[in-house]
Amino acid sequence: MNEATRFLMVDAAPTPVAPFSHAVEAGGWLFVTGQMPTEPDDDSAPLPEGVVAQTHKVMSNLKLVLEGVGYAWSDIVSVRAFLTEFERDYAIFNETYRQYFPVDRLPARTCVGVTGLARLALVEIDLIARRAP
Repeated sequence: MNEATRFLMVDAAPTPVAPFSHAVEAGGWLFVTGQMPTEPDDDSAPLPEGVVAQTHKVMSNLKLVLEGVGYAWSDIVSVRAFLTEFERDYAIFNETYRQYFPVDRLPARTCVGVTGLARLALVEIDLIARRAP
């Protein structure tokens, strides 16, 4: 059976900074667009200072999207993280990120350094999720 692709927006999630859906569900998989450390209620609010605070905000925004489309944190299977100050922030980012997953259920992950992110953010994270059958 072929499932319809759904392009999903979540009212509680931050306003997109470009033309994209918060998530797309296709073939039993959920692809969540990269989230920034922005305030869901005020996109123009200053970003939190430092990669630790920004990582916490990004994870919170990802959770808003996941829950807003009916998925759970435990459904995450893969994560991609983007850091603008890779050498400086990689270790502390990992310490912060690790707090969100049990040691025996770490998603597959890619983490790369990039030259820039929207709003001059230090971190952006996207993910892929799939509900257990």
